Amino acid sequence: MSRSEQEQTAEATGVRSVRRALDILGLLTEDRPTVTLREIVDATGLAKTTAVRMVQTLEQCGLLWDTPAGYTAGPGLWRWAHLAHTSWELPRETRKLFQELAEEQQETVNLFMLRGTSRVCVAQQESPQPLRHVVRVGDELPLWAGASSKILLRAAPDSLLDRIAVTSPYGTSHARQLRVWADTAAEHGFAVSRGERDEGLTAVAVPVTGRSGTVVASLSLSGPSHRFPESVIQGFVTALQGVARRMSDQGFDHPLSPRTPMK
Repeated sequence: MSRSEQEQTAEATGVRSVRRALDILGLLTEDRPTVTLREIVDATGLAKTTAVRMVQTLEQCGLLWDTPAGYTAGPGLWRWAHLAHTSWELPRETRKLFQELAEEQQETVNLFMLRGTSRVCVAQQESPQPLRHVVRVGDELPLWAGASSKILLRAAPDSLLDRIAVTSPYGTSHARQLRVWADTAAEHGFAVSRGERDEGLTAVAVPVTGRSGTVVASLSLSGPSHRFPESVIQGFVTALQGVARRMSDQGFDHPLSPRTPMK
């Protein structure tokens, strides 16, 4: 085996090991804060000896912590989580605007930003109503549907729309629909979706612009469709636009804010 082939093999092995480590860490959730070695083996398909080595390495790095109930998140993950929290958290003034908007409109407020072929929820204020729509901060949702997608894709090149369409249930031809939605949203200044991704869910979204005037995020209200009749849509739009305007005036910025044109 040549030196180049050896380097490629080593690189592939290293990437595979990283993926396995992330798969193990990904088993930890709010509903399952601890995981046993047997659960790791069953969920990942790794041999027990390999799983033990991976777990031991993660422990040494402080990413896992051994407890009587199983393995849980270690202090290393806490440091990273704290860093992510301080980096992603919106200014206090903006969070107050979200709280007031959710209270006044009685629906969930979401802030989405573009990341590749997905949109990421970077902030949320839940509706005070018992029946409400909730997306966790950090969740990545598809761009092939939804009011926020229509806002975020306003300046998207055809190449990006093609890539998104491939991931949709509708195939490559869906790129034409995405372009129509994006152009319509740009013309009207807002977008609405009704059951496009989740049946019974409606959302209304408006753009948040940066200092240059480009769209950097989508601000939306979402909830059960029966609470979003056509008669209330314009009121939601007006309320959203008021908050989005104040965010833009404050100079909204975020680690996910676009630094280069979409491709």
